Amino acid sequence: MERLLAMQLFVRVVETGTFARAAASLRIPTSSATKLVQALEGTLGVQLLERTTRRVSVTAEGAAYYEHVRRMLEELDDVEAQLGHRTQSPKGLLRVDTGGSVAAQLLIPGLVAFRARYPLIHLQIGVTDRTVDLPSEGVDCAIRSTADDPLLITRKVAELPWTLCAAPSYLAERGHPAGVEDLSRHDLVGYFSARSGRPAPLSLRTAAGHVERLDWTYALEVNESNAHAAAARHGLGIVQTLRFQVADELADGRLVEILPALQPPPLPVYLVYPPSRRNNARVRAFVEWILDDLPRRAGVERASVDGLPILR
Repeated sequence: MERLLAMQLFVRVVETGTFARAAASLRIPTSSATKLVQALEGTLGVQLLERTTRRVSVTAEGAAYYEHVRRMLEELDDVEAQLGHRTQSPKGLLRVDTGGSVAAQLLIPGLVAFRARYPLIHLQIGVTDRTVDLPSEGVDCAIRSTADDPLLITRKVAELPWTLCAAPSYLAERGHPAGVEDLSRHDLVGYFSARSGRPAPLSLRTAAGHVERLDWTYALEVNESNAHAAAARHGLGIVQTLRFQVADELADGRLVEILPALQPPPLPVYLVYPPSRRNNARVRAFVEWILDDLPRRAGVERASVDGLPILR
């Protein structure tokens, strides 16, 4: 078992670039990780990694060994996946990354059922609005609104509709916009990228059916999705956000929808994961569950088959 753990650690060091990240992904002390890989090098009689005070890099022998060990571990995951499929009891750590609003409103509310079905899976949910590098940060899978990374396996989960909305108190004071031209006389709350600092444009459908992205001078900008929706609830202005984030407030009248016919096409949501996780029993279980659970909680149809298999 120690030899297998050393192999797993070596693969994670190559993928993450540091002993600390590799050790954290396997939940062992960094000092233990260093000793295990050193013991592996001693057994093999070759240096797999070059270490300096600033970085860890793989040697030529280590690169060749990495490819063989990675394939071996994937085959082992495949065997475990088959056994887990039979027994319905995959186990171990599963790291999932997603944004704040998806985590709070679409993912976490369903985890009681997921835990009941898979009690031996230990979940670690990373909540951030930045794009995480899955392999280097040791994350198994992520829920995203983009599918532009060719190095990841992608599965479309759902399409989430947009809404433009404001609090009744705001509309009572400022009036209800009758068209796009009226928006220029209103306070809009924007969403800006924490990475670039630039606000996202307002997207509206034109009379001709085209989507127009309008650069706007916002009265207020935030860079977190839950805070963005909260700004609308507290009467700070008009907000364009995903409908699921404010569905309860729209239903009970705490928020009022504006210009619904002018909203852009729904936002696609994807589950992505590295090819090295494609046969992992824990990832398989999570993928199959989220494909059913997330669309239901968002109040939308499950995404149609998009030609990208869960496993391949």
